Amino acid sequence: MTITQEAPVATATEAPSHQPVRVDPGRADIAKLHRLLQDGARAFNEQFDEDAHLNDVIPKPWGYEYRAFVDDFFDLWALHIEPGAGTSVHVHPRKLTYLICLGGTGVTTGLGRADIPVRAGTILRIGAGAFHGTRNTGDEPLELIEVEVPRNKFDLIRLRDDYNRAGTAYETTALEEPRHPMRKVPAYPNTKMRAQTPDGRFRFDLRTGMDIFYRPSDNDIFYIPLHISGVIARDVEILTGSRADNRRPQTDKQYLCISRNH
Repeated sequence: MTITQEAPVATATEAPSHQPVRVDPGRADIAKLHRLLQDGARAFNEQFDEDAHLNDVIPKPWGYEYRAFVDDFFDLWALHIEPGAGTSVHVHPRKLTYLICLGGTGVTTGLGRADIPVRAGTILRIGAGAFHGTRNTGDEPLELIEVEVPRNKFDLIRLRDDYNRAGTAYETTALEEPRHPMRKVPAYPNTKMRAQTPDGRFRFDLRTGMDIFYRPSDNDIFYIPLHISGVIARDVEILTGSRADNRRPQTDKQYLCISRNH
């Protein structure tokens, strides 16, 4: 497949804040989810060793998405949303999702809540059971990373959709990406990651907190801690490469670093 885009990317000066905007389920979310389940909707379960198509690029009517990192608990996906397009309004009943923006502009909507602006540097914390959807409102592609814990790509129920997918399960088709495929990480059991985005604009690296502390780079955008404590506590403290973010990485933790490629 051919993948090209020229969306602006986050820089240390344009990141709006390192604090996530919380999107928690309210009464409307719980009532709507209850109604959908009563009507027969189901959230399914990913079979880790069988659903191999999830390691390729998943075409979407709004663009495409692909896995950047995965182990038995963390699942990180990159979303490319074309101008004027948007995801379905959907819910993950079981998992916590962080939505972080690498570039572009958009809005995230939900049930009974105001639209949330999304731009380079934005971090949203979307609680399990909160309906949400994101639309590109700009003239360039909207580039996002989803951090999902615990891992379960099929934990999805679609409520509304511009492409007649409401009520359908997650996609079963994929396109191979031979240039930057998912590869096993020998030092970590059941772990795979992609070195770069398919277009080569961003890269993914595993780094220790000690390395980040002593060797920060102006190209770094986000640092995502890959520690079981974040899964258990349902709280992942995502650090940014912004100089305004004075939080320090924990030296005993492993991080996935997302950076602009040279």
